[in-house]
Amino acid sequence: MKHMLKIAILASGSGSNAQALIEHFTQSPWGRVEILVTNNPQAGVIERAERLGVACKSFNPKTESDEILLLLESSADIILLAGYLRRIPVNWTRAFNGRIFNIHPSLLPKFGGKGMYGRYVHEAVSTAGESVTGITIHIVNEQYDEGTIVAQYQVEITPGEAPHSIEEKVRELELEYFGPTIESWMAQQSEQR
Repeated sequence: MKHMLKIAILASGSGSNAQALIEHFTQSPWGRVEILVTNNPQAGVIERAERLGVACKSFNPKTESDEILLLLESSADIILLAGYLRRIPVNWTRAFNGRIFNIHPSLLPKFGGKGMYGRYVHEAVSTAGESVTGITIHIVNEQYDEGTIVAQYQVEITPGEAPHSIEEKVRELELEYFGPTIESWMAQQSEQR
């Protein structure tokens, strides 16, 4: 009998990626989303998660970081960042060493680092005249977007394509690949035990 991993999602926004992850893992033999944590008590992701039966907790990262780490340690084996817009504290990356994953909307190491999220990434890709972009799923460490890359998926774009158009193409990759890639990682970890 394989061990069913408990998943926590950290999110800050509307929650399309979080919803896709929750829905994906309702069918998975490897893990279930047990809790969603957000730093934004007004985030649309809360309604999505609650509708899908996932417990939610909002918190203030400046004053409740240690309490949330304790909550995550008690309720999750891995953490998935789905549009979480704050840097992960060092004590979190140490506690969950190699078990926090992020999805970034470019092919890292291009267009990564502090301030490079959401539309800022797509604007930079457009301005740079790239003909290919995509997503990177990576392990989170102490530096923005510098953790070990787990997988990358790409899509062709027209050099100078409008940022909103790039965003739509990249979002399709995010919704399609984040859950299956993490599930594949879980399966590999289970085989190595």
